[in-house]
Amino acid sequence: MRPKDISFEESHGDLFRSSLEQILDRKHPLYVMANRIDWERFDKSFGELFTQKQGRPGLPTRLVVGLHYLKHAFNESDESVVARFLENPYWQYFCGFRQFQHELPIDPSSLTRWRKRLGPKKIEELLTATINAAKEEKLLTEKHVERVNVDTTVQEKAIAFPTDARLYHKSRRALVKLAKVMNIDLRQNYERTGRKVFIKQGRYASAGQHNRAKKATKKLKTMLGCVIRDIERKCSNREALLVKALNTARKIFSQKRNDKNKVYSVHAPEVECIAKGKVHQKYEFGCKVSMVSSSKDNWILAIDAVHGNPFDGHTLKDALQQVKQITGWQPLHAYCDKGYRGVAKEVPETEVHISGKKKKSMKASLWKWYARRCAIEPIFGHLKSDNRLERNHLQGKDGDRMNAILSGCGFNLRKLLRVFFLSFFQRLFWRYFNYSTGLIGLNISETNFEMTSAYVF
Repeated sequence: MRPKDISFEESHGDLFRSSLEQILDRKHPLYVMANRIDWERFDKSFGELFTQKQGRPGLPTRLVVGLHYLKHAFNESDESVVARFLENPYWQYFCGFRQFQHELPIDPSSLTRWRKRLGPKKIEELLTATINAAKEEKLLTEKHVERVNVDTTVQEKAIAFPTDARLYHKSRRALVKLAKVMNIDLRQNYERTGRKVFIKQGRYASAGQHNRAKKATKKLKTMLGCVIRDIERKCSNREALLVKALNTARKIFSQKRNDKNKVYSVHAPEVECIAKGKVHQKYEFGCKVSMVSSSKDNWILAIDAVHGNPFDGHTLKDALQQVKQITGWQPLHAYCDKGYRGVAKEVPETEVHISGKKKKSMKASLWKWYARRCAIEPIFGHLKSDNRLERNHLQGKDGDRMNAILSGCGFNLRKLLRVFFLSFFQRLFWRYFNYSTGLIGLNISETNFEMTSAYVF
């Protein structure tokens, strides 16, 4: 069924309980932000995914959307965001409740099922809502979108560092577990011996005894091959889950050191090995993320995960199209690094500027925009350290895309909260300034103070 409306229940609640509007500070950034977002657009957009008069009512849309905003804005997990929701009245008001809640609103696993129902395309609505909120506050205009910065980074997957021994061991364990579920009587599952050999292999490798480590790795590979062949002999009618596990195990069993499109994780076979040239970390295991930010004020206008480890320049066209789809405006100038060379003809509507030109060969007014391209690098740093882009725990390729888009939502939401907090802080400073200097009786408008606040703060 369609999601239930919590506004009716809240308006007909306990008459002896105080509403949050009477308790909270109405100038608090989260309180102001809750009234700036167009929550009705989510009900209209997501309503088509639910059937009418069939099954139990869905979760309130504003509650789930608000929890995802707070999760990625404050770097929380599914479990911790629900736990903190119970403690913070501002979070409860942001998610649509009018009275303080004393019980957990949902189970954290419900957030996972809600994301799977929506998918990456619908999740983009959350990013569009943050952009529209910035438009309404006149913080983002068409002039901001004329010049944009474009770059890519790597979103790592939550997997262990891939080694041959670990892949053989985990793949065999996954097949044995499926065989038990499907009642396949294996000749030998190597549970005890496989675990002992895997521990020995790690100790040999740590001690520098490479010949013994190679022998242990070969034993683990032999055990995996025995389990694969035993299942193939005894199971003719295979289910889709078993077929997928067998295909992954065969690929792990047959792949070699210098092969391409290797499997680096049993539970996440979509992971790719990407070399980004970092000194402290030569290779990263995950997928690329393409992002577009405004050169002025650093708003995230488009962000998405891209699989297949493509050349950076081949992601430019789709990234600029996403900007136009979300903002409604076409970027006129895109500033990129040298990884985007040779793709200017693919985007005739936008002029592509490649970094690396000498300062003496151009005007100062043009050079400042080339210098602003580097502003996209700290945005990636904040996304990874503050908005959960550093390590993705969501499953599959759709999980990679959703985590990237939600990270951009969290970044934009934090920018909006800072704007509302600054205006709240300015009012406090103005009142203290009047009181301390004895100017309370003077008729000086706060707007004049806000015009010069850039020099004060």
